Amino acid sequence: MISSAAVAPAQASMVAPFTGLKSASAFPVTRKSNDITSITSNGGRVQCMQVWPPINMKKFETLSYLPPLSTESLAKEVDYLIRNGWVPCLEFETEHGFVYRENNSSPGYYDGRYWTMWKLPMFGCTDSSQVVKELEECKKEYPQAFIRIIGFDNVRQVQCVSFIAHKPI
Repeated sequence: MISSAAVAPAQASMVAPFTGLKSASAFPVTRKSNDITSITSNGGRVQCMQVWPPINMKKFETLSYLPPLSTESLAKEVDYLIRNGWVPCLEFETEHGFVYRENNSSPGYYDGRYWTMWKLPMFGCTDSSQVVKELEECKKEYPQAFIRIIGFDNVRQVQCVSFIAHKPI
């Protein structure tokens, strides 16, 4: 074992003694500018940005930024629902197909919208053409209504997907 007297001089030479705080004049001084235009550039992307006009251009739910879906596109979306094991269901709304608040003013997400169900959920549906046929019947019955297709998970008891299938003219 080494004695403490032999170790102490070696440790003392490895660490410089504390000499106090240095004055602020020893540090380099840089002045901060509140003008950030010299270091940022948004010029290339300005042409890509767009403000959405809110008048007569309301958006609805999933896929509402796309043009109206064709019958083939709707069938593919319904096939997706069926592949995931969700139950297709049609709902319609005759007044407001967009998000609005009527019955609640709390800070959480609850807009008080209730859509009317078109018939019963299509339990056991295995073909998207069945849903498209029901959609056409609903359009004939309520031509001025917003119609959406939802995918309902009957095990978890939740709605997994919803999109507008028809908007009134």
